[in-house]
Amino acid sequence: MGGGYVIERNRLKIANEFYRFVEEEALPGSEVLSDRFWEGFSQLIHDMAPNNRILLTVREQLQAKINDWHTKHNWFENREQYEALLKEIGYLEPRGEPFQITTTQVDDEIAKLAGPQLVVPVNNARYAINAANARWGSLYDALYGSDVVDEQNGAQRGTMYNPLRGQHVVLYARKLLDQIIPLEKGSHTQSTGYRIEKNQLIVDLGSEYSALQDPSKFIGFTGDKALPSSIFLRNNGLHLEIQIDRQHPIGKADPAGVKDLFIESALSTIMDFEDSVAAVDAEDKVLVYRNWLGLMKGTLKATFKKGQREVVRELNIDRSYLTPTGEERMLRGRSLMIVRNVGHLMTSNMVLDERNQEVPEGIIDTVISSLLAKHDLLKTASFRNSEQGSVYIVKPKMHGSAEVAFANELFNKVEDLLGMERYTLKIGVMDEERRTSLNLENCIREVKERIVFINTGFLDRTGDEIHTSMLAGPVIQKNDMKYSSWLQSYEKSNVDNGLVCGFPGRAQIGKGMWAMPDRMKEMMELKIGHLEAGGNTAWVPSPTAATLHALHYHQVCVTKVQDRLKHEIQDRTTDILTLPLAKEEWSSHTIQQELDNNAQGLLGYVVRWVEQGVGCSKVPDIHNVGLMEDRATLRISSQHLANWLQHGICTKEQVLETLKRMAKIVDEQNGEDPMYHPMSADFDVSIAFQAACELIFDGKDQPSGYTEPILHRRRLQYKAQNSSENSKLLSKEK
Repeated sequence: MGGGYVIERNRLKIANEFYRFVEEEALPGSEVLSDRFWEGFSQLIHDMAPNNRILLTVREQLQAKINDWHTKHNWFENREQYEALLKEIGYLEPRGEPFQITTTQVDDEIAKLAGPQLVVPVNNARYAINAANARWGSLYDALYGSDVVDEQNGAQRGTMYNPLRGQHVVLYARKLLDQIIPLEKGSHTQSTGYRIEKNQLIVDLGSEYSALQDPSKFIGFTGDKALPSSIFLRNNGLHLEIQIDRQHPIGKADPAGVKDLFIESALSTIMDFEDSVAAVDAEDKVLVYRNWLGLMKGTLKATFKKGQREVVRELNIDRSYLTPTGEERMLRGRSLMIVRNVGHLMTSNMVLDERNQEVPEGIIDTVISSLLAKHDLLKTASFRNSEQGSVYIVKPKMHGSAEVAFANELFNKVEDLLGMERYTLKIGVMDEERRTSLNLENCIREVKERIVFINTGFLDRTGDEIHTSMLAGPVIQKNDMKYSSWLQSYEKSNVDNGLVCGFPGRAQIGKGMWAMPDRMKEMMELKIGHLEAGGNTAWVPSPTAATLHALHYHQVCVTKVQDRLKHEIQDRTTDILTLPLAKEEWSSHTIQQELDNNAQGLLGYVVRWVEQGVGCSKVPDIHNVGLMEDRATLRISSQHLANWLQHGICTKEQVLETLKRMAKIVDEQNGEDPMYHPMSADFDVSIAFQAACELIFDGKDQPSGYTEPILHRRRLQYKAQNSSENSKLLSKEK
């Protein structure tokens, strides 16, 4: 077992490191007694783990029946029979009676407001704190440091401040104000000052002045009414702050003394235990849990070097201002924090049951992440996370309504174990597996009293689409997937289901990640489509992206969009079941390009996961464009290659040659990393390279096409080898 020697308690064998964390850090202050916890934890495991295993067996049985059908039928000629098969085997469930969700005690960031959502690996304390603090962001910094503002004609970024670029940033911000906070007359670009008269905001425009077209958008200020230091505004429920300081280097050069525009950005953040985290043993997992505990208690800090000085990062305090009539008000300084647990598949060697079987990691996650959140619920923390007294847990990679019902039963038992009122634990259901997409309404029904979130995880969903139809034929090229019929219908169906089930005002309808953190201009052009499609939140990869994406929510009122879309709801089952199979033959050049692209991205991610324990990172693609990669993107690449191998589009020898050639490119891209071990130095010895090969050549047989079993096993192998080598070095030194 990971984590040192083993503690035996209540029919469980528990890794020492995990046990000590629970006893010494998690339980104190939680009002849960040690004896009661371990007795209840053991009972819960022995009750729930067998059902968890049964659900995984059902997945494999259904896949086997689908595979068998594809070996005997041509899907193009038998589409109706294929749909009939899915109904017959229970993959496609009968629809139940209409219903509305009844979730209560939901914080406004989820129930009422529309805005960006960050996703961050919680095992990195600095990243986690940055994400929580991304509730507010500098628009000037986001614009200046990104490609949203053009670099032509002398406005380029550099090591020194560029005043011309700064002027472009200020102009962009002023035009934004004209768009979302328009004046009765004139323009914010003409502003020479801001003041408050008769409880209204007045904007001086040189020789004249103007009030706002909608005075209710002005909500408060700081400083003196005649010379305010900041102006607080609200539009579509989101806040922004005009910061004024005529002594500041930026404010000095501004006619109105404006030094910055601060934007309410990431309303919520998913603190991730799952796809963006590489946690394979007790040592890794305790770090994940400890950081989540620190966030729930408000005590998490990160210390790091920035140049020659030491910087301490900690959670932001709330922001205060005065209303126009002089009353003090507060605005939250931090994102509402949501935790994403792992799914039903993986087990953990941190805890063994009475039969010496590893316990499902998802069960452990739900118990521990809820226990740690009690510190927030009991108001023992210096900051509150949920003002409504709820704990928000996203549950990924569930297949169909029976698995969601299992999660609901688990949540019930955890609430009972920890002394929580029923439905304190709220659930987010990731719509990222095809069985869930097709039966989403039934899935929602199983958690209708506690659901707060559905989200289209299009990356994992694509991996599952390929795996489910693995034997149907060769799939289309990876880049063409985003334009396929099934994907477009899936995205619309997710919104349809949320609207039909009464999500507006109670829960989020979410959209997926922007995976190119350096391409913010392109994001600003395209990601507004997530709002126009009815999503009231969408994932972003960084605080900068959150601040920029927040502008979309000022430009589009999602409530109005959802009201319109309620009249466009339809059954999209047949379109979702349109398999993305190739109808054309590709040239050898096209095939090789696809192999190169898949292999390079796969290797770039796997080598960091296996050898450095990095679960999410910006990986340069074959054209050196940085892409955010996690296990979901890896699932697509590995399954795509496995599918083309299955149907003879390429050969094993061709793929292996491609992998070796791409490994050298990945080695070069990581050449400046002192921790990096080149794969091409010895392909047979490189554990990362062997893991990549296994993901492809054994990909067809992986459960639902998931990458976790291979990644975890190879990471443990690498850690064991390193530990052994370190022990030998120490022995020699002695």
